[in-house]
Amino acid sequence: MPAPSTSQQNAGTSAPKRKSIGQLLRARDLVTEDQIKQALSSQTTEGHRKLLGEVLIEMGFVTEEQVVEVLAEAYEVPYAKISAKIADPRVAEALPREFLEQQCILPLFLVNGRLTVAVPEPSNVFLIEEIERIAGYSIQIVAATTHDIRQALQSIKPDSDVFVIDDIVDDADSADFSLVEKEVTDLTNLEEVAGHSPVIKLVNYLIYGAVQDAASDIHIEPDDNILRVRYRVDGRLFEKMRPPFQMQAAVVSRIKIMAGLDISERRVPQDGGIHVMLDNRPIDLRVSTMPGNFGEKVVIRIIDNKSTLVSLEKLGFSVETLEQLRTVVHEPNGIVLVTGPTGSGKSTALYAMLNEINSDEVNICTVEDPIEFSLLGVNQFQTNEKANFTFANALRALVRQDPDIIMLGEIRDGETASIATQAALTGHMVLSTLHTNDAASAVTRLINIGVEPYLIAAALRAVLAQRLVRRICNQCKEPTEPSAAIRRTLEAEFGAVDVIYKGVGCSKCRNSGFAGRVGIFELLKPNDQILDVIARDGTLHEIRELAADTGFMPMRADGLQKVKAGLTTVEEVLTATAG
Repeated sequence: MPAPSTSQQNAGTSAPKRKSIGQLLRARDLVTEDQIKQALSSQTTEGHRKLLGEVLIEMGFVTEEQVVEVLAEAYEVPYAKISAKIADPRVAEALPREFLEQQCILPLFLVNGRLTVAVPEPSNVFLIEEIERIAGYSIQIVAATTHDIRQALQSIKPDSDVFVIDDIVDDADSADFSLVEKEVTDLTNLEEVAGHSPVIKLVNYLIYGAVQDAASDIHIEPDDNILRVRYRVDGRLFEKMRPPFQMQAAVVSRIKIMAGLDISERRVPQDGGIHVMLDNRPIDLRVSTMPGNFGEKVVIRIIDNKSTLVSLEKLGFSVETLEQLRTVVHEPNGIVLVTGPTGSGKSTALYAMLNEINSDEVNICTVEDPIEFSLLGVNQFQTNEKANFTFANALRALVRQDPDIIMLGEIRDGETASIATQAALTGHMVLSTLHTNDAASAVTRLINIGVEPYLIAAALRAVLAQRLVRRICNQCKEPTEPSAAIRRTLEAEFGAVDVIYKGVGCSKCRNSGFAGRVGIFELLKPNDQILDVIARDGTLHEIRELAADTGFMPMRADGLQKVKAGLTTVEEVLTATAG
């Protein structure tokens, strides 16, 4: 026989008459008598069919949270600040989706045959009885705001291609890991173990924590009886946690299942992707596995669309560089290249340029691997090596699509470079990236992969080289006296420098003294003399000397300008521009 419902328990108890919502709010000094009278008068004169609490909220006298909290206390039910992260998506299926949205309720979890449901109005006995009838379980209710319930409902919408981050690892004791504390060799068993709750919670927690910490990568690294998890934040790795080593196989299998990889193959590297919803926004995860001495190492690259699209003004350009770059990207044809190592913000810079020139009057097409951000009004194409849809083949087809502006995620080979150059010479603006250490080296790189020097001279409009350096944390930033060596470095650039800044470390920056990153740049915009040198296959030294005569600011000088402005440190700039 099922346990009595909350409504039945309440009905069978001879409780004293409850106070009205107005009296309860007044007893807490949340409203005045005059405000209650105004709300009651509004109910009467304007023909409201709304409850007094709703009217008080609409009039701005109280918040929804205050009203629900008071109701929870009056009806002796818990008040909860809920989100999708504490709700089990499987339990939400106990009630029809349409019913959940219509009544604004959310099943949270099912324990020992009792279903816990969040409701905004705990006094609605008829609704509670209806929930119990449809679900077939006894009901425990908690009070929550309509806003929180609707937000959570949106976050756990079923989608076959999307994993919802539904659980956060609690303060689990060692018993929680007992399911996987054994050597797993049977692949069927491994897939089963990878679906156990502690494994799911741990993987979800790692992803959730990485996004919250603004990490760019998660490293899951097995060693001799050690499983280490590290996050890359602001370009630096730090250890996040050490789960039990026995969980390694199940954790890797769970990630492989989410990424659509083969869990039976552990001898060769694999690559895949995961799309998740977190805090009601999409996040893409690129998964790479590599067999190692003590098990498979996993690296998850996090592409958070929230932080990808920025304007050129917010990237950290000097006024002069920004003006020059804007002039270049608005030219009708030619090639603009962005160079730097992996993780230096090249894609972000390209998206900022596209955002600058995007309009209804131009046809912008991109070829990317992968597409990191969806741009409204831009035609974006994803390469597919297995289908032979390479950068070169995609670009060859793209020039027949009447593009005005073409963005290539990367120029990797001579064929792609030659087609991109021809496109630039036939009236298209081409934006792309190269892996070189500085701006001038982009010219020699193109020559080395097979592009004729005279074609480069005819097509090249500008090369932007960049790095990312850590930004001093604003919460713990303080002036400091520069050392003798640093003082000499700065004085050689600016003359006398009285003070520089550093971060002493605080909870916001994990005691590192840094929070976030800022770009340092150099923009080579070749004049006629430099183009002549390029056309006759001149040396890199000649190009750099001529650039210096035009007022070209090297990346290190731009970085030291940001040191003087208190944005970063000399050590960061020297490290980023070494070599």
